Amino acid sequence: MIRMLRFVLLGLLAIMLLTVALANRSAVTLRALPDDLAAFAGLGWQLELPLYAVIFASILAGVLIGFVWEWFREHKHRAEASTKSREVSKLERELAVMRDTKPEQQDDILALLDQRKVG
Repeated sequence: MIRMLRFVLLGLLAIMLLTVALANRSAVTLRALPDDLAAFAGLGWQLELPLYAVIFASILAGVLIGFVWEWFREHKHRAEASTKSREVSKLERELAVMRDTKPEQQDDILALLDQRKVG
């Protein structure tokens, strides 16, 4: 059911994008700088594209900028999770060494941990 709903929504999105593309087929000129500034700087770069290509490229650029922004913003959370994961691994190794070195002496905490693993 969810799969079918996803296909329907993707189909509607495709129809909407196709409609926007067909309605905006006229060519527009993209310039890197305004005319006066381009003449002053000597950089007259310009490009003729259909308007729908400009619209879709802008949407894609916005999504990519958002992803990169979030990736940088969440870096501290990923770093903390990695640190905690290494700490857990280290503690588990220490616990295994403790179990191997003194198997006859049963600590209350170790007994609880063993029960949790068995149960």
